[in-house]
Amino acid sequence: MSSDEHTETGTGWPQPAGPGRPAGPAGAPDPRPDAPDPDELSPLAPERSAPPVEPPVQEPAVVEPDDGVTVELSRAAAGATPPAPAVAGGGGTPRRRVSSAGVMIAALLALLGFTLVVQFKSTSTDPTVAATRQEDLVRILYDLNSREVRLRQDIATLEESQRQLRSGQQGRQAALEEATRRADELGILAGTLPATGPGLSVRFEAGEKSISASRVLDAVQELRGAGAEAMQISGGDRATVRIIASTFFLDGEGGSLVVDGRRLTGPFTITVIGDPATMRTALNIPGGVVASVTGDGGKLIVEDREAAEVSALHAPIKLEHARPVS
Repeated sequence: MSSDEHTETGTGWPQPAGPGRPAGPAGAPDPRPDAPDPDELSPLAPERSAPPVEPPVQEPAVVEPDDGVTVELSRAAAGATPPAPAVAGGGGTPRRRVSSAGVMIAALLALLGFTLVVQFKSTSTDPTVAATRQEDLVRILYDLNSREVRLRQDIATLEESQRQLRSGQQGRQAALEEATRRADELGILAGTLPATGPGLSVRFEAGEKSISASRVLDAVQELRGAGAEAMQISGGDRATVRIIASTFFLDGEGGSLVVDGRRLTGPFTITVIGDPATMRTALNIPGGVVASVTGDGGKLIVEDREAAEVSALHAPIKLEHARPVS
């Protein structure tokens, strides 16, 4: 091998022989019929873009129906709406997927509505009144009417006293009489003066259970609410205690009762002055004192008294700091 061959290839191996280009004058084109264009082979030749090929224009198909009306299919196809996608299940409209949050909100709204309905029914209906008999309702109405009459009488009496006190010269005498009357009323309420008048005798007889202090206190409160003006309680041993606003009741040993620190043995009797009909109605209301004592196995005997006498006195409270103003 010659050095020229190594130099030409640069690898040390001779360049393989191939078909060469026929010799000709410089710049002459290749005479072979399948020779490529020299401009395409030249790297310096500018690229030639192929002319754009226009798609063939299709004439719209025209359908001529039998009645002579011409319809262009291309325009009909352009104006037609695409068909709706098919939904599984055969339904014409797609179904919405209900989430768990929506189900929970619906359940909470249903629970809230149920609660409101139950609360409205419970507040609009009074079970006590609905279960009360007609006779009991008549008694309660009579009691309310009696209280209204008594309050109107008190109002009329106070208005008359006011007119007398403002009547000039007679005012002094009227004021003295009014003061005396008020002192007597306060003495009766305080238990420092005896009293007599129409009223009731309420007798407690124990059954299987002894009469508790709470039952006696309930009777006293019912009588006060019905307009009782004076009361006293006595035991089987004839001991008697005046009942005033500060009187307390405690359970003693062996079924006894402690009233204001004094021990009383059964049976117990309360003598009360007031309107007999009103006080009897108050004791016989449903769930009242009579029903409670009967439920414990005892008896409550109520008797009318035309002239009930309350003779037991309560020691007056000794004042330490207060004094009357002249």
